[in-house]
Amino acid sequence: MSPDMIRAAAEGDVPEGIDLFIPPLYDIFWGAVMFVALFLIFWKYVLPSLKTTLEARSDGIEKKLEQAEEDRNEARALLEQYREQLAEARSEAAKIRADAQSDRQSILAEARAEAQEAAAAVTERAQAQLAAEAAQVRATLSRDVGRLAVELAEKVVGDSLDQQRVSGTVDRFIADLETATADGTTR
Repeated sequence: MSPDMIRAAAEGDVPEGIDLFIPPLYDIFWGAVMFVALFLIFWKYVLPSLKTTLEARSDGIEKKLEQAEEDRNEARALLEQYREQLAEARSEAAKIRADAQSDRQSILAEARAEAQEAAAAVTERAQAQLAAEAAQVRATLSRDVGRLAVELAEKVVGDSLDQQRVSGTVDRFIADLETATADGTTR
């Protein structure tokens, strides 16, 4: 209970009904004066600093939004640059793979050609060696057959024979034999 109501109650002037909720005029006056004083103080001192603070905060938020927009644009540019570099790297990798594949094919072809040349050279040397050995065997065989034939003929005749004549006869016989053998193998 307020002191005014206690004083009014003591004086016997106690409000009743709706008057209980209506304050006295002096309360309304001083309340209005205090409200105006507080409103002026708030208007004069608090509101400008509050307004300055809000403006500063608004400016800060706008700057941060602008910075965020710049960062986002920069990030997009970097992302685009990254994608371009990635595409270039992939293209270059594909080109390097294609070049390597081409190099591998050419190296393989060269190696294959070298191997074929080496094999042909080895085969040619082997055939030459075989031909030389065959000629040597043929000569040795011809000489041995001729000698054996002369010895056999000398034993049959019982006299020595002319070596040149016998050698020519043996050579013709061996040549005829080789011709007959070659014809027999080709048939």
